[in-house]
Amino acid sequence: MSTLTATPAPADVPAQPPTRPVYKVTGRRVLRSEWAKLWSLRSTWITLALALVFLIAFGLIAAAQYESRFSSGRHMDGDFANSTAVSLSLFGTNFAQLALGVLGVLVAAGEYSTGMIRSTLVGVPRRLPVLWAKAAVFGVIALVLGLVGIFITFPIASHIVANTPAALGIGDPGALRSLLGGALYLGLVGVIGVALGALLRSVAGGISVLVASLMLVPGLVSLLPSSWHDHVKQFLPSEAGQSMFAVHHDAHTLTPTTGLLVFLGWAALVLVGAAWRLKRTDA
Repeated sequence: MSTLTATPAPADVPAQPPTRPVYKVTGRRVLRSEWAKLWSLRSTWITLALALVFLIAFGLIAAAQYESRFSSGRHMDGDFANSTAVSLSLFGTNFAQLALGVLGVLVAAGEYSTGMIRSTLVGVPRRLPVLWAKAAVFGVIALVLGLVGIFITFPIASHIVANTPAALGIGDPGALRSLLGGALYLGLVGVIGVALGALLRSVAGGISVLVASLMLVPGLVSLLPSSWHDHVKQFLPSEAGQSMFAVHHDAHTLTPTTGLLVFLGWAALVLVGAAWRLKRTDA
């Protein structure tokens, strides 16, 4: 008589959840993230367009105004009378810097006002790469915009003032250096705006400090005694930055190289302050 032996059924093996790829936080990925976030905002497109319009329009208006006054024999004040095609082309930087600086503040401080910075820092726990990426991405964008605007404006402005004392070609001494210096100045203004936004974590506060440092403080310094005024004013951010793209220099202004170093020092100082606060305090 044969005996049948029951074979136990194999136990059910629990289904393993699909494995997800492990993503490592790298500098390149942080840069791509900040790039995507920047271009996803409508304010970015509007403000950059305004900066480009300011840069081109005011430069051409200044060139046309100079040519009109020269042709009609009307009086021109001292600063305007000594203008060149380069300085007229760069006239719009005074207005474009405000648009780019304000947008730089919004790039950093805007995340604090919406609370999105918490999600950003969860994804990048080391924190500092976020600041470097924001500053690098927006600084490069501001630099490229400056190059595009300036090298669109200069040929047209040069043609407008071709038959005036302001005529200057790109091959003349100091012309190309000034044009490149103007674009670099705008790029660094963008970096300073980002750093101020990250340091103060307030859109209103960052914009106020930016406008004060670029426009109001130089006027206040001019009230100092003349013995102090000439020595102090040249080291202010706005004055040091403008010496980077000035064609001619006098005894009380910095050389282009010194002005670049001083302006880089101001940018580095604000960035270091922003990095310290980002590392030491909660979002």
